[in-house]
Amino acid sequence: MTVSESLQFFYKENNFPNDGGESKDFFELKFKLFTLKLPNSQFRKDVIHIHDIQHILYNCDTTWKGEAFIAGWEIATGLWKRFPIGFFSLWAMGFSLIFYPKEVFRGYKAGINTKGIIDLKIDKKTLLKLSLSELKKMIKKDKQQKLNWITFLFWCFISEIFVLFPFLLFIVSVFYFL
Repeated sequence: MTVSESLQFFYKENNFPNDGGESKDFFELKFKLFTLKLPNSQFRKDVIHIHDIQHILYNCDTTWKGEAFIAGWEIATGLWKRFPIGFFSLWAMGFSLIFYPKEVFRGYKAGINTKGIIDLKIDKKTLLKLSLSELKKMIKKDKQQKLNWITFLFWCFISEIFVLFPFLLFIVSVFYFL
């Protein structure tokens, strides 16, 4: 099965548009009690197919549990270096650590031994023509690495700062104005 065929199946299964929402002006970020409607920026549109392919490769659903795995994987593969999309991954990892720390850890562990799809520097058309097995071979690192706990904990700390920063800013502002 090609990446393109897998994406179409994934989109249909998850009630997403055929392009994964790439052509939409907004996207929704769903939480238990509310949903945020956010602008679908060009940098997000340019990489959403890559994010969705990661869900397919690791058989992750689109719940926060699945997003937790993907966020850990993205940080381990170095997506954090890609400004500004890396901020989304750091935020998602921090948020996910609160509810699904095991999934973040599993994703991070899987990510240290793979290359990020974005780092393959393959244009979208070529990427979509690949078979899933070809893509899996391409992202597998030749030399397997062991988990470095200090690095993992560093990224956990940084990601929590991304999640908690707005709250910390609010608290500091309240005390400042009192």
